[in-house]
Amino acid sequence: MKAMILAAGRGERLRPLTDTVPKPLVQAAGKPLIEYHLEKLAAIGVREVIINTAWLGHKLVETLEDGSRFGLMIQYSHEDEALETAGGILKALPLLGDEPFLVINGDIYIDALPVLSPSPELLSGETLAHLYLVDNPPQHPQGDFALEQGILSAEGKPTFTFSGIGIYHPALFRTLAPGRHALGPLLRQHMNDGRIRGEHFDRYWCDVGTPERLDALNQRLMALGV
Repeated sequence: MKAMILAAGRGERLRPLTDTVPKPLVQAAGKPLIEYHLEKLAAIGVREVIINTAWLGHKLVETLEDGSRFGLMIQYSHEDEALETAGGILKALPLLGDEPFLVINGDIYIDALPVLSPSPELLSGETLAHLYLVDNPPQHPQGDFALEQGILSAEGKPTFTFSGIGIYHPALFRTLAPGRHALGPLLRQHMNDGRIRGEHFDRYWCDVGTPERLDALNQRLMALGV
């Protein structure tokens, strides 16, 4: 399975750190956030990774190069301006191919990746996305989606927060015109017919969106000796 790391965002809330580096190159315990993802992807057998870039994207290319030091082949999908999540995935589809692919936000940290085992329904396109949801963090107490028997809905209880990790069938994006598109409305559009599924992900997860959360992650990783 191919993987895509979303790395085109500006990272406003992490300024001034992100004035000079793209957010996925911000360091936690002495290592860029995105490198933790690359190491974990290589460890589970992923070999091809696509990274979308916009703000200071050349620094990602200069730092990660072709991915060979991680045991990966990295390709880059450059956006003149950030196209949001769905728009960025749409632009990268020629690199991602015709099979389901994994997408990970470049500004999160996780202890381990979930087991990647696409269902027959996802492989066929009957299911368009399989999302991994986490317990609602303090900064997002209302959550994003309800999860019941593996099916996601925009309404209902209990709610969980989308982790920024998902497996997608390319058919989800092919109805879009090129340009900026958010992912949330596209997912909700297909929730009514039961084509968006998911599961609870109970490993450590951190949305590294503020200096305070970055500091907390640094302290955790250093305490663990990571």
